[in-house]
Amino acid sequence: MDSINSNQPEDNLKSLAGTEALKKMKEIAEGAQTCFFCTNIKTGSPLAVRPMQVQKVDDDGNLWFLSSKDSHKDSEIKQDDHVHLFFQESHHSGFLNIYGEAFMSDDKAKIKELWDPILKAWFTEGEDDPRISVIKVVPAEAYYWDNKHGDAIAFIKQAASSVIGKTFDDSVEGKLNV
Repeated sequence: MDSINSNQPEDNLKSLAGTEALKKMKEIAEGAQTCFFCTNIKTGSPLAVRPMQVQKVDDDGNLWFLSSKDSHKDSEIKQDDHVHLFFQESHHSGFLNIYGEAFMSDDKAKIKELWDPILKAWFTEGEDDPRISVIKVVPAEAYYWDNKHGDAIAFIKQAASSVIGKTFDDSVEGKLNV
């Protein structure tokens, strides 16, 4: 049986590096806004997974989150600082997988920079809430899946494929070397 990759007329593997990789990572992470933030990844136990909102992707490719010092997540990071983040920008495109190292702090200037008023739902004392922690994730490895020409073209190619019976996949994937 042939794999789908051998039936595609186009090369769909494109690893990115430097500013191009950073641009793709920021595009997907900021477009998705929310990720599955996984801890306990090296313990041999099931992953601890929770949705988290990324507050910022900086120019070095670091991802920034605000958390709670008394959360399970913060406790788990203290035990093992390796984390895995999974993003999905839309139903059909913009998937991102990031493995990295998490660093925690209570840097008040960074909290102020990352603060969003909606966070008051969790931190009732606002940006001065003493429970707020900052998590910085430094990617060690990143991989993406997307489409080459936008969702509309990808849909047209998919529809044509189903009618004609020939693969016109518009997908692209690869490593991101930030």
